[in-house]
Amino acid sequence: MKQLQRGFTLIELVMVIVILGVLAAVAIPKFVDLGDDAKVAAAKGIAGGLASASAINYAGCSVMNNVVTANKCVAVGTACSGYANLLQGAPTGLTYSGTAPGTTNGATNTCTVTKDGKSENFAAIAAGN
Repeated sequence: MKQLQRGFTLIELVMVIVILGVLAAVAIPKFVDLGDDAKVAAAKGIAGGLASASAINYAGCSVMNNVVTANKCVAVGTACSGYANLLQGAPTGLTYSGTAPGTTNGATNTCTVTKDGKSENFAAIAAGN
């Protein structure tokens, strides 16, 4: 009489567990150290927000003929740190470096923002001077 085989043998089950263990040992280190990636992403997000705020402020100042007002044109000054005034609820612990565009309205230059040791550049546009 012929007997039908059903299920898996013990050796097959052990081999699957071993393969899964090896895959897990290789994949886990890639997911454990995501802190640096998060810090870089935060710096890029802040720099993008500053660049966008700078462009919007320049557009508002252009409409207002560079007259500083509470809502449409904010004077940013001659330092890169002045661009922090353009963001509402900007995170703390930011440092700024680079050469600001100066006092000529519409002039551009590159400033650098640093958050948690990660730096990112943004385009600063002079306005409201």
